[in-house]
Amino acid sequence: MSEGQASAQSHASVGRPLLSLTLAALMDEVHAHSGAVYLLAPDQPVLEMAVMAGLPRAFAAPWERVGLSAPIPVSDAVRERRLVWVGGEEEMARHYPRIAMVLPYPFSLAALPVATAAKVYGAVFVTWPGSHPPELSDWERQHLTAACDRLAVRLERAAENSLPLAPEPDLLAAPVVGGAAGTLGTVEAARMVSRLPYGLCSLDLHGRVAFANAAASELLGVESQRLLGAQMWAAVPWLNDPVYEDRYRAALFSQHVTSFVALRPPDAWLSFRLYPSTTGLSVRISRARAVREMNRATPRPGTAPERLVTITQVLSLAGALTEAVGVQDVVQLVADEIAPAVGSQALVVLGSRAGRLRVLGHRGYADPLVVERFDGMPLSRATPGGQVLRSGVPAFFETREELERLYPALQTHPSGFSAWAYLPLIASGRPVGTCVLSYAAPHHFTTEERAVLTSLAGLIAQALERAMLYDVKHRLAHGLQEALLPHTLPSLPGIEAAARYLPATRGMEIGGDFYDLVPTQGTAAAAVIGDVQGHNVTAAGLMGQVRTAVRAYTAVGQAPDEVMRSTNRLLLDLGSELFASCLYLRLDPVRRRAVMSRAGHPPPLLRRPDGRVRVLDLAGGPLLGVDAAAVYPSTEVALEPGSLLVLYTDGLVESPGTDLEDALADLCRRLTDLGDLPPDDLADALVRHGPHTTDRLDDTAVLLLRSVPVV
Repeated sequence: MSEGQASAQSHASVGRPLLSLTLAALMDEVHAHSGAVYLLAPDQPVLEMAVMAGLPRAFAAPWERVGLSAPIPVSDAVRERRLVWVGGEEEMARHYPRIAMVLPYPFSLAALPVATAAKVYGAVFVTWPGSHPPELSDWERQHLTAACDRLAVRLERAAENSLPLAPEPDLLAAPVVGGAAGTLGTVEAARMVSRLPYGLCSLDLHGRVAFANAAASELLGVESQRLLGAQMWAAVPWLNDPVYEDRYRAALFSQHVTSFVALRPPDAWLSFRLYPSTTGLSVRISRARAVREMNRATPRPGTAPERLVTITQVLSLAGALTEAVGVQDVVQLVADEIAPAVGSQALVVLGSRAGRLRVLGHRGYADPLVVERFDGMPLSRATPGGQVLRSGVPAFFETREELERLYPALQTHPSGFSAWAYLPLIASGRPVGTCVLSYAAPHHFTTEERAVLTSLAGLIAQALERAMLYDVKHRLAHGLQEALLPHTLPSLPGIEAAARYLPATRGMEIGGDFYDLVPTQGTAAAAVIGDVQGHNVTAAGLMGQVRTAVRAYTAVGQAPDEVMRSTNRLLLDLGSELFASCLYLRLDPVRRRAVMSRAGHPPPLLRRPDGRVRVLDLAGGPLLGVDAAAVYPSTEVALEPGSLLVLYTDGLVESPGTDLEDALADLCRRLTDLGDLPPDDLADALVRHGPHTTDRLDDTAVLLLRSVPVV
């Protein structure tokens, strides 16, 4: 084939509805019943839905535009360059809870990247009814992958030849409205259906009525002419309830027969049975039996119209925002989930403190100074963010000229954007901030869009209020923790020391683990490590009391076993319901020995100068705060120069599903390999390679003591 012929063929092939035809062929090959093609937005980490097939696009409204970092299958497929398979309801709920909350139906889904070796162009997803096996077959996997690879090559050719893709229509079966003959095939069949004693309706994939027999019209109390071409829940006022729309969605997604019971005012209960196919629904309507039992469980019809898109968007975004913990989590989720969904290219979240604006976070600005110059600006200054925060009234600017006419001062620092939505974030009846959505081009905000954005601002406000409270508690907790632990370890003759503390990553990230190193007479020193039960402020407060008590008992010269007994009595006298484990020792580098006493604490490890490591299984007593008569025997251990003592709390070695002996053996191996490192480097290595380094269920404290020759 000549170069000219190849070019002509490329032009011809791209001129056809490339995405629609590819998607239709792919779904036909693997017998999927719905699907969509996403294309990567130019110069933005956003996937935009280009075409959908098999189901109304309204079903996927929350995911029309999604950020690449969003936790949904198509984004994962693009980021990780792999096929993502979700085999059913349980798997969807486990891996993608936001989608499962909006679409809680039995269906399977596969998502794949559309990419060549050099470039990603987008993604494809297809779905199957709940009857699909829980695993994707090798045959299906091969067909899906090959089709996406072919599409990527054709998109690559289109880009090389500068051929833009024209908008393509979604692929749905064309509705047949206005006559029974076209729907049922023959006039005689229509006559037969009209004689049946129960109602029959045919709905297309959008829920519009294409056929209704006389019995259906009579049972619904609506003339046939009003039914045809309209969605059933729009034509029948008492069916205008999101619950009934949900049953229609459930039938189409799962391709399973679905039913519900509804009350036709004032007291007639009707049963609806939905029989789905890939082209629409057949609905059988009859009078319901045993309605008294159903009365409590069936929701009463509402009066306010609820649209399907609004329901799914709110559910999806509300689910996303519940995952936000701190303020920066809220900012990131708004950037990943809400901004792409509404077509915004950048955002700022503003708050206030002491009468001044505070920039809580921003995304999408090439020059951060354009935003950060507002941080600390008096609220009284004429700025749109401050005005919206003070008044609680949203402001929409469709062009730059519109904004600068009201706020001329903004002309001196242009941001590069052309339209803005300033949304007040109101929680518990008071403004907590302003969310600013910025648009790259002039943007007309319709009345409906303004209402949706204002509603979404309410969800953001609730999440932001929770996050701000969490951040305050978090700072308070860490301040308390830092105040109770030693800032530095003393420099002592004959001892090299290092310590590390890592809080649990759940709860308030504060706990009861503690350590200390205290100089005593001459060259001797006392060391202690312990763990007060719990991960909260109470545990941290008790930890501070225990650490202070140990220091006091050390200062008066008590032996290790006496220190343990005195601390045990103190906890009992305090009346605390919390217990504590503890390991206390006296070091004497000159005499080369250490005397230790243990109270329910993990055993220390000793690394000898030759690299051998052993667990010091010392005799000990029960946890502190349990038994007033408890005895804590002491043990003396030889400490040659170069020996290393490793004291730690159980967060370093314990994790669910791991045997403690195996964990200790692994720690000993690491000490054998790394024990010659300087103490600070070794401490970093130990906590860095401990279990759950990113998701810690417990606090972790480590205290390393190396004996060196006394100079």
